[in-house]
Amino acid sequence: MTSHVSRSLTLIVLPLAALAAACTVGPDFAPPAPPPQPVYTPAGAAEEGAGDVHFAMGRKIAGDWWTLYRSEPLNAVLEQAIAGNRTIVAAQATLAASREAVTQTIAGLYPQLDLAAGPTRQHINGAQFGLKKLPPQFPPYSNIFRAGVSVSYLVDPFGGTRRAIEQSEALADAQDFTLDAAYLTLTGNAVTEAFAIASVRAQIATVEGIIADDETNLRLVQSEVRAGAATQLDIETANSQLAADRTLLPPLRQQVDVARHALAVLVGKAPSDWTPPDFELDAMALPIDLPVSLPSELVRQRPDILASEAQLHAASAAIGIATAALYPNLTLTGSLTQQAISVDTLFHGASSVWTIGAGLTAPLFHGGALTAQRRRAEDNFNAALATYEETVLQSFDQVADVLQALGHDAELLAAEQSALAAAQSALDLNRRSYALGNTGVLQVVDAQRVVQQARLGFVRARAQRYLDTAQLFLAMGGGWWNWRERTATAPEAAPPPAR
Repeated sequence: MTSHVSRSLTLIVLPLAALAAACTVGPDFAPPAPPPQPVYTPAGAAEEGAGDVHFAMGRKIAGDWWTLYRSEPLNAVLEQAIAGNRTIVAAQATLAASREAVTQTIAGLYPQLDLAAGPTRQHINGAQFGLKKLPPQFPPYSNIFRAGVSVSYLVDPFGGTRRAIEQSEALADAQDFTLDAAYLTLTGNAVTEAFAIASVRAQIATVEGIIADDETNLRLVQSEVRAGAATQLDIETANSQLAADRTLLPPLRQQVDVARHALAVLVGKAPSDWTPPDFELDAMALPIDLPVSLPSELVRQRPDILASEAQLHAASAAIGIATAALYPNLTLTGSLTQQAISVDTLFHGASSVWTIGAGLTAPLFHGGALTAQRRRAEDNFNAALATYEETVLQSFDQVADVLQALGHDAELLAAEQSALAAAQSALDLNRRSYALGNTGVLQVVDAQRVVQQARLGFVRARAQRYLDTAQLFLAMGGGWWNWRERTATAPEAAPPPAR
C-alpha cells in the first residue's frame, strides 16, 4: 500500500516539478548601467587638486581611512566605536532577521509535512439511521484514536514562490548594505566629533591667548595711567575688551562638552562612564594624497546606492509575484492516517486510511484586482528606479561639493594666514605707537579685535580642511567592504545571556 502511494505521488510530482522549473514569469532583473560621466565637476577642474592636497583618481579607499591622520588616540576611539556602537548592533540584528526571512521564504519550495494525532469520543444516535435502537455490535458511545501524517506541495508552475524568494533575498541585500551604511555613518560621525573636539579646543586655546593679550594690554594702560600718559577712560576701555573676550569661552567649552558626550554615545558608553581623549589638531597629520574613485566605480562602492539598487531588485521581483498571481496554481496533497477504536489496534494494517489528490485554482474574476496589483508593482518599480537614480545624483553632488570645498579650504587657509600676519603686524605697531604716546588705546583695542578674528578664522579654516577630507572619504564610500571582509572572517559573537 505504501509503495502504491509513493508511485502515485511520483507520477504526479515529477512532471509538475519539471514544469515548475521551466517557467518563471515576470522580468529578470539587471542592475542599471554605470553612469557615463567621467568627472564630478564641470570640466573636472576640482579633480586636479587643492593647494598642497592632491587627488589620486581611481585609487581605492582603505577601510581604516582614519589612520591616515596619524593619530593613535583617534585610531583607538574608532576601534572602540566599531566594537560597541548600539546602532551597529541593532543593524546586525535586523540583518539576521532579514536573512531568516529568506530561509522562511525558501521553505515554500519544499513539501510541507505535518503530524496529527489525538483521541476523540463520539456518540451515535440510532434515530439518524431510522433505528430505535442500535445493534449490539454498534455501541452508542465509542472512542476513536487517530495518528497520521499529511503532506502538501505547492507546485508553483509560474514561479510565484521563486520570485518571492528573489524579492526576499533582495531585501536582505538591502539590509546588508544598510548595515554597511550604518558602519560608514558611525565612523564618519566619530571622526567628525573628534575633529570638533580638536577644533574647539584649538579655538579655546586661541581665545585664552587673546585674553592673555587683553590682560597685557590692561597692564600697559595701567602703567601709562600711573605715568600720567593715559586716563581712567583708557582703563575702562581695556577692561571692557577683556570682559567681552572672556564671554567667548563658555560657549566654546559647551561645544567641547557636547562633542565629548556625542562621541561617548557613539562608542556605546554613557557620558558619565567614558571620556574621550583631548584631541589636538597639532597632533594630527592632514592627508595630502586623497583617493578619489571614478564615477563609474562610485556606484559600486557607496552602500546607500547599493541598498537602493537592492530595493529596485526587490521591486522587480514583486512584478513577477503579481504576474504569477494571474495564472493557475496547483497544490498536491496526501495523507496517511491510522484510525482505530482502541490504542492496541491503532497501527494494524486494517486501520490505515490514505488519501492523495491535487487541487487546481485559477483566477476567473476578481474585479480587476489582480491586474491592478501587477500595475501597482510596475509603478512601484518605476518609483524605485527614480529613487535609485536620485541617490546616484545626490552622491555625485556630495562628491562634487567636497572636492570644491577642499579647493576653497586651501584658498581660505592661505587668506586667513595672510590676514593674521597683517593683523598681528598692525597690532604690534599700534602697541609701540601707544607706548610712545602717538595713538590712543582705542586704536590698540581695534587692532586687537582684528587679530582676534584672524586667529579664530585661521584655526577654523585649518580645522575645516580636516573635516572636509573626512567628508571626502565618506563620500567615496569609506572602505566599508574591508570592514565586511573582516567581520565575515571574525568569530561569531557569543549568544546573549539567559534570563
